[in-house]
Amino acid sequence: MPLSSYRMHRIYLAATMNYGLGSDDPEELAYYYKIKKDMADMKKDPVKKGIPLTWDTPEKIDK
Repeated sequence: MPLSSYRMHRIYLAATMNYGLGSDDPEELAYYYKIKKDMADMKKDPVKKGIPLTWDTPEKIDK
């Protein structure tokens, strides 16, 4: 039986707030660890902020 949206939301909150799940259901555990893995992967990726500036202007704009 697939997880209800309510249960998925509760698992998501537990995973993002570093709470324990408190369940032995394999579906819930799989979803919990999937979210934890996704969060760990996002921490590895650098965050690019701001607008990239390029000082090389094309010649067509200068004319």
